[in-house]
Amino acid sequence: MYETRVELESMQNLLDESYQNAGKHLLSIHQDSWRLSAIDLSDMLRGVCVLNLATINRVGAPIVAPVDGLFLAGKFWFGSAPESRRFAHIRRDNRVSASYTVGEEVSVVVHGHAHEVDTRSGDYEQLHDYCRETYGARYDEWGYWGNAPFAWIEANRMYAIKMSHRD
Repeated sequence: MYETRVELESMQNLLDESYQNAGKHLLSIHQDSWRLSAIDLSDMLRGVCVLNLATINRVGAPIVAPVDGLFLAGKFWFGSAPESRRFAHIRRDNRVSASYTVGEEVSVVVHGHAHEVDTRSGDYEQLHDYCRETYGARYDEWGYWGNAPFAWIEANRMYAIKMSHRD
């Protein structure tokens, strides 16, 4: 687990508030017994979690595409190429939605804002270490760190379930 007690509490509050304000349809699917806690999520979301990330293009249309998602410190992080349209969208309008799913069994959805970070600043060594751990010892040889943009999602809503069809 890479989350502090404070990060876990903040994430649990976000999950609780999101469900308190959810619509009837979502609540009819996200049964109480299937909902994941912040601790469950922290334990489950290790390594690369391919996120379907939706950004907003220049004409206001949503565009979705997969990204390597990393869950660290209670947040989803992702990177892309410096010239990517994804980051052009985020720089213009940082509203995003992302989902991580495993078949019909696991669903994690976040809505919020993406915040680009400068990995050359030295302020993100925990993320850098996690990238090395996740991708292996040769990660730095690939040349992404310090050269490619990274961002984290400040979630204002988050929903997470692990379904059991035996319930």
